[in-house]
Amino acid sequence: MGNPERIRLSGPGTAGANGAGSARRARTFERTEVWVFDLDNTLYSADCNLFAQVDRRMGEFIARFLGVPFEYAKHLQKTYYRQFGTTLSGLMQVHRMDPKAFLDYVHDLDLSVLGEQPQLAAAIGRLPGRKLILTNGSRPHAERVAAKVGVLNLFDGIFDIADSGYVPKPLPACYDLFLKAHGVDAGVSAMFEDMPHNLEVPHALGMTTVLVRSECNPDHPVQKAIRAWVEPPAHVHHMTSDLTGFLQVAATPLSTAVDADWVQPPSTMP
Repeated sequence: MGNPERIRLSGPGTAGANGAGSARRARTFERTEVWVFDLDNTLYSADCNLFAQVDRRMGEFIARFLGVPFEYAKHLQKTYYRQFGTTLSGLMQVHRMDPKAFLDYVHDLDLSVLGEQPQLAAAIGRLPGRKLILTNGSRPHAERVAAKVGVLNLFDGIFDIADSGYVPKPLPACYDLFLKAHGVDAGVSAMFEDMPHNLEVPHALGMTTVLVRSECNPDHPVQKAIRAWVEPPAHVHHMTSDLTGFLQVAATPLSTAVDADWVQPPSTMP
């Protein structure tokens, strides 16, 4: 994808993309020392549809584990996701399921849809400070995906769902455990995510937040909600549909000096 058009919001009281006054507080990368990335649909483009394999395999596992029809398994999958934050969390709490077998099955994926991304790797490599992956998936899955994309060697650590004691994002305890495990100061950190609700706690902790969005899967409730935004909510400081292009700018001295937010204007959203 090409670089998305961006606009500048110069801080409190400045007119936003829709001309309305914006009370959002400017967040820049001037003090950023730790760069934290979600994995799925963030470090690779959601357009490749890799997560569709995960989604299908979750339904298959639930159907076999509970002995129910696939259609009902899919209903439970989505219900648990909405109620507990992840399908896995719901299965563990409601059915006392062992998470390892579930994670092994749902992450047994065909990664041929992923290609190496040398430009993304170069952009991540130029970021000053530590780079970490924070995922609701498993460590082996994160390692395989990041290696296939060509960025695994650039990261200083991975914090997966097992490291959090199976407490998922967006629950505050997950982020607290992550910060302690890796000695991260939230005030000098940036968080990149494809799900806006997973940025609420990082915002509250003082992290600079970046929503990496995609135009694929337009019927997903989250994507519908994003398209309805007049402007991004306060916990989304930046938004882009081109992670590589965004990081190329974020790593330059100019981007660390500006006192503004950069977001994709709502008028360009599908």
